[in-house]
Amino acid sequence: MAAEAQAPNAVVETARRFLSSFDRPTRILVAISGGSDSKALLLALHEAIEASGPREFSLSACTVDHALRPESADEARDVAAFCGRLGVVHVTVRWDDPKPSTGIQAAAREARYGLLAQAAQRLDAGCIVTGHTADDQHETILMRMRRGEGPGAAGMAAATLYDRRIWVLRPFLELDRGLLRAYLSGRNVGWFDDPSNANLRFERVRTRAELAGSPPANVGGWDARSRTRSSANVASVLERHVRVHAGLVAELPLAGPWHDVDWRRALVALVAVLGGRSHLPSAETVERTLDFLGQAEPGRLTAGRVVFDKRSAGVYLYREARGLSELRLAAGDAGLWDGRFVVHNGGRGRISVTAEGKGGPQQERLIAAGLPPGVAGRTALAAPHVRSDNGEIVASVTIEPRIGPYDTFLPAFDRIMADGIAGLFGRQRYLPPPVHDLLTEMER
Repeated sequence: MAAEAQAPNAVVETARRFLSSFDRPTRILVAISGGSDSKALLLALHEAIEASGPREFSLSACTVDHALRPESADEARDVAAFCGRLGVVHVTVRWDDPKPSTGIQAAAREARYGLLAQAAQRLDAGCIVTGHTADDQHETILMRMRRGEGPGAAGMAAATLYDRRIWVLRPFLELDRGLLRAYLSGRNVGWFDDPSNANLRFERVRTRAELAGSPPANVGGWDARSRTRSSANVASVLERHVRVHAGLVAELPLAGPWHDVDWRRALVALVAVLGGRSHLPSAETVERTLDFLGQAEPGRLTAGRVVFDKRSAGVYLYREARGLSELRLAAGDAGLWDGRFVVHNGGRGRISVTAEGKGGPQQERLIAAGLPPGVAGRTALAAPHVRSDNGEIVASVTIEPRIGPYDTFLPAFDRIMADGIAGLFGRQRYLPPPVHDLLTEMER
């Protein structure tokens, strides 16, 4: 059977199954650019909802105008007209911030998700859906493999929690782009292609060109279930073998199977959080720390802004006392200090956040918790210290640890591990996905 004949049934059936996976009725925000993938997603969801009888779901749509091309505003108006013909509420949001001279695609992606989250809140949507396809997945996996992250180490998840507040769902990850285009053609619906999708300056475009016409087996083997099982194993390692004191220092066993993949994942996640980084340390950094941990002698090593303090009682990880800046906050403001702590100023005056230094209350608390005095003293050098500009006692400030690798983008298959890390650092668990099949998958 030709793709044109298969497409309507396959695409709409995928949309129908996606809707049936929700735990309760909700409003869905479709991120729609006017390209084939997102147009097919909106149309298929619309058809599935129309055919379902009593309305349990409603759709809204949002187009992000990145303001990178003169024609982008007209394209957004065309998308709004398409949504209007379907009776779907549509908004256009524009990225008006200054554009960087390098890393434009990464910056646009970051801005896009922030604007979509704002639109979801404005439209009272319970989730965001995007039209990512199997083609996008193959490209992503190959790019991550070539960056040394291992086979399929960072393929896209079917669901990703953005900014700890809203889930981004990808219902078409197992469908090929050609099938979606055949579906649209069968409905006499056109689309337009962003010229940047043909610009070989971008890594994804080069990867797409390389994969064109070749089977995806060279990027196969990625399995979300395996990643989920590993996440559960890492959470078990963290719960049984790691203690975190005051969100500042992690205490690990002296002898651990550090080259085991789950122990290694636990270690690199802790390094990222304690170092205030959003990304996991490089492969070279990880190998250097594993070599150090494998040595019998005590000592200290600094890697990824984190001190590895190896003693007879165990290994202690804490932030090195370098590169610590000052954060100033007006009344009512919030900010991120050192990439590690979100500080909210609930008082009436200005405050500043700096490193505590030696001899402060945090050092005494760490010693009282049973940490070696040397470890407590070095840890306190990078502990947050709040003071007010007017000399008054600071009583209305909250300080919450930031889980850098997961607080902005948390793939569903890493949520069990992320919840384990959050618990160690005294944080609440992350928001669960709104679809029951993902929840079931994560408990396997």
